[in-house]
Amino acid sequence: MAKKQTEKKSEQKVEKKKSKLEKNPMREIEIEKVVLNCGGVAEKLDKSAKLLNILTGRTIRQVESTKRIPTFGVRPGLKTGCMVTLRGEEKITLLKRFLGAVSNKIRKKAIKENHFSFGIKEYLEIPDMEYQRDIGLIGLDVTVVFARKGRRVIMKKIKQGRLPKKQHVTPKEIIDYLTNKLGVTVE
Repeated sequence: MAKKQTEKKSEQKVEKKKSKLEKNPMREIEIEKVVLNCGGVAEKLDKSAKLLNILTGRTIRQVESTKRIPTFGVRPGLKTGCMVTLRGEEKITLLKRFLGAVSNKIRKKAIKENHFSFGIKEYLEIPDMEYQRDIGLIGLDVTVVFARKGRRVIMKKIKQGRLPKKQHVTPKEIIDYLTNKLGVTVE
């Protein structure tokens, strides 16, 4: 009899903890940023930068290589790619367009802790995009980064803190977010 009462009390404690976690606003996940990037050298790099500028209307950051790879002709300081980071309201509208390019399906292997990535083979697959003669056919990569509130603790310079493992966004939580809020199917 006493054993059953202790089991009931422990079950009630577990249920209270779960309900507190569900109601806690600091546990809610949100999309922190969407990063678009293209690779290329010389002329292809210029075309990639034009494509990202057409898609987002933002300034593009060019990425330089840091290593020397003689077989590919890569040397330190050579511009090998371009990228743009989206934050705010436009990130969700553009993300929905990019997900439409892959028919709202993402592979389970593409989802990692705190982020997921997918590629678009040709920009023509994006809805409402027309062929640009001066660009040609180029693809791009899309990375979506998730975060919980309170992540600023590791970003600040003074009194920098650590982010515990429980604040990381698990792949299961990302899958739930994608299926419930964005209507994406995960294979």
